[in-house]
Parts: sequence; structure tokens; C-alpha cells
Amino acid sequence: MITVIVLCYHPVFVVSTTSLSGGTEDWYRLLPNLVRHWRLTVKSWLFLGIAIVAEVVATSGLKASEGFTKLWPSLLVIAGYAVAFYFLSITLKEIPVGVAYAIWAGMGVVLVALIGWLIYGQALDAATVIGMALIITGVAVINLFSKSVAH
Repeated sequence: MITVIVLCYHPVFVVSTTSLSGGTEDWYRLLPNLVRHWRLTVKSWLFLGIAIVAEVVATSGLKASEGFTKLWPSLLVIAGYAVAFYFLSITLKEIPVGVAYAIWAGMGVVLVALIGWLIYGQALDAATVIGMALIITGVAVINLFSKSVAH
């Protein structure tokens, strides 16, 4: 008799044992919940990515709007921030607010600095590059090692 143990990462799910020779089928009922949880988690990270990109587009558009005196860049800023906050709010259903905001803000700072360098010709000195590397390292540490991040 072979016994299979289904282990689930998420604390809501129960460890179930089943025999391949006709035992209980608890593992089969857990599968849809695992798939649903995985989809929700992946969707939350995708929504966080969309929020970050929208915030970066909006922030980059602030310079082009010249103090909201140019119509199209100003509309881009308003729409970008609206999209950013909408998707950030959806993200917070699954990802803790402190973690989501740290990643959102950190990646936003790095990406806006890179856009400022690439598009607007702003200088990045050694201290800026080191600081951005530390921000990226911090985001990686949160994602890889924090127990409060939904994996």
C-alpha cells in the first residue's frame, strides 16, 4: 500500500493523506483551492506590477506637464495615478500593505530615476547608483525572506 501526503504551503489548507489503493480523496478536493490561491497570488503580484508601471508613467509625466500647464501630459499624470492607486488597492487584498507599499515605492524610485537618466538626461552619480542598488536589494530581501509576503 502506497500512501501519498499532500502538503500545502498556505496555512488554510489541511495536510491530507490518501492511499492510492482506494483511500480517502481529500487531496483531490484541495486541488481547486490550491489553484485558486495560486491564481490570486499571481494576479496580485501582476496587479502590483501594473500599479508600479502606472505610477512611474504618471511621475515621469509630471516633468512633461510643466506644472500642469500642458494638457496631454497633465491628463497622462491624472490617468496614471488613478490606474496606479486602483491596482495598488486591489493588490492589498492579498499582499500586506507594508510589503506592497515598500515594493511599490522602492521600485518606483528606481524606475523613475532610470527614466530621468534615459529620457531627461539627468545625471546619476555613484551615490545614486549605490542607493538604487540598496533599494533593489531591499525589495529582493522582502520578497525572498519575509514571512509576511504571500508566496
